[in-house]
Amino acid sequence: MTPRHRRMATITVLVVGMGLATALILRAFNENLMYFYSPSEIAAGKAPSARDFRIGGMVVVGSVERNPESLEMSFTLTDYAHQTRVSYAGILPDLFREGQGIVAHGRLTPEGSFIAHEVLAKHDENYMPPEVAASLKPQSLPTTAANAP
Repeated sequence: MTPRHRRMATITVLVVGMGLATALILRAFNENLMYFYSPSEIAAGKAPSARDFRIGGMVVVGSVERNPESLEMSFTLTDYAHQTRVSYAGILPDLFREGQGIVAHGRLTPEGSFIAHEVLAKHDENYMPPEVAASLKPQSLPTTAANAP
């Protein structure tokens, strides 16, 4: 093998190795991404059913149901347009309550409910996760001549 062929073989092995390493890094990055969806996006079918994601919204007043014999509970989240039922088994954050904003991590069931693995509540009365705040913004209505100032 001539020195030129050896150099070409070395360069080829390096390029293939770098390409493989890049592909593995991008795959691992993509598998660990946690996307955020609102109840409206879930109702529209935009949320994945085969992987975990985040859902956020306001806990509907009167929707919290607790199992007195275990840590299992369920509640309804809303973005004021659609609602999604969330089930959770575990200890809730101290700040969790009805009428407050939360973000839950979990997976969608084939029936359309959400099984949460983790529930996060806002940490003070002024804070709301940016994703939740953006999904709760009211839709702006087009201005017409009849309702223009």
